[in-house]
Amino acid sequence: MSLQIQINYPETLPDALQQTREQFEQEAKWAMAVKLFEMKRLSSGMAAALVDTDRVSFLLNLHHYGVAMIDLTEDQLVDDLENA
Repeated sequence: MSLQIQINYPETLPDALQQTREQFEQEAKWAMAVKLFEMKRLSSGMAAALVDTDRVSFLLNLHHYGVAMIDLTEDQLVDDLENA
């Protein structure tokens, strides 16, 4: 089962951003998925499903939104390297 969310926006907004309506709506879905992933509210797999793509593609596109693929502190990274 799939649910929908409806967001009202000015009719002129896509034109103001030099996008089609479809491009704007797709970008809005991506922005929401990326932000929820960044906030650790969604896993990368769940966020990818939200934008109807695979997990790897989602992760590879995070840089377009200024979000790191891996968010580890220096100590966590050192621990991971030591345990590798």
